[in-house]
Amino acid sequence: MIVFRLIWESFRFAMQALKSNLTRTILSLLGVTVGIFAIIAVFTLVDSLERNIKDSLTFLGSNVIRVDRFPFSSGPQEYPWWRYFRRPPGTYSEYTFLDERLKSAASVTIFATTRTTVKAGSNAYEMANLDGVVYNHKEVYDIPLQEGRFFTEMEINSSRNVSIIGVKIANALFPNQNPLGQEFKIKGLKFIVIGILEEEGEGLFDTPSKDEALLVPYGAFSKLFYVGKNGIEPTIAAKGKEDDPGLVYMENEMAGLLRAKRGLKPTEENNFALNKSEFIQDAVGSIFAVISIAGWVIGGFSILIGGFGIANIMFVSVKERTGIIGIQKSLGAKNYFILLQFLFEATFLSLIGGLAGLLIVFGTTFISLGNLEIILSFKNILLGIGLSSAIGIASGIIPASMAAKMDPVEAIRTA
Repeated sequence: MIVFRLIWESFRFAMQALKSNLTRTILSLLGVTVGIFAIIAVFTLVDSLERNIKDSLTFLGSNVIRVDRFPFSSGPQEYPWWRYFRRPPGTYSEYTFLDERLKSAASVTIFATTRTTVKAGSNAYEMANLDGVVYNHKEVYDIPLQEGRFFTEMEINSSRNVSIIGVKIANALFPNQNPLGQEFKIKGLKFIVIGILEEEGEGLFDTPSKDEALLVPYGAFSKLFYVGKNGIEPTIAAKGKEDDPGLVYMENEMAGLLRAKRGLKPTEENNFALNKSEFIQDAVGSIFAVISIAGWVIGGFSILIGGFGIANIMFVSVKERTGIIGIQKSLGAKNYFILLQFLFEATFLSLIGGLAGLLIVFGTTFISLGNLEIILSFKNILLGIGLSSAIGIASGIIPASMAAKMDPVEAIRTA
């Protein structure tokens, strides 16, 4: 019961402090409001940006290693692109070699990509993202289907002219129709729609979207475009198993198999790059970690000022209630009761300022920033409340200690 009494009395005194000098209290709490707003707004924006960027990079796959000529990064040294440019591209025979021998991979795929125009009657869609894929592709990359089905192994092996299309292409080529079973043309060659990809929506950046995707069997793609050196270069990718953290085993095995396949001597360096999809996401996370630190610094100064403001309110409150403190102690109130009473009051005041800051941040989530969706997460709400409470306790500890240590006789006499 004593805890509830403390909370109720602290709340009552906090409300009295607010009413007695509203302007002074509001100005004092403004620092906490601005500080919490600055920190939580930065964190909310950073989290939203990071989430949207990583969602835009889903086409790279998760837990995937790609075989490319150019590495995603070569470290702090100069990027020797002229050496990478002379490297040979991956081949279909290398894909089959890895698919048969790579024991540490869950699955291996090869695909080729280009932009093209597709037509159906008088309708056309320009710059569709055409991918030639193999049967294992769905085991390496996520291919969510809204309608229809994926390719059968027979359709892939026989290079049938069948296709899976994105929502934008389906709407452009077959308005007000069911696209399944319909025919369209790529470079004059007829294809039949067997599946429609789930709608993905607009990404934050101009990255490949499933809404504009067009999947065909790898062999059918090769009938339309030249694949290989001096043509469209295919990409080999392997998905790691769940028991291979960091893809260490698969990366080492892939490097050894590719070196053997390409006949590299032990003294020769790799003429290929093994790129992990997580590298770019980790780099994005590192950039936003620096921005988060900047948010702490900016908001920290405001919170510090707000803390001084709350401390000032509490010092004034202790002075104004000196007589009440003396009476409480003379009636048997313990030191910890007086201490907690003022600490609760300081915390309540700080929470009011913090909640005001969170409310402003929540209001900003309704502001439209193009394709960027801003969401105030529960984690950031808890962080704001926790910071406000900590500032209240830190600001009120000295005034509360002074009140708790007062001599009851001197307090009554002073009042």
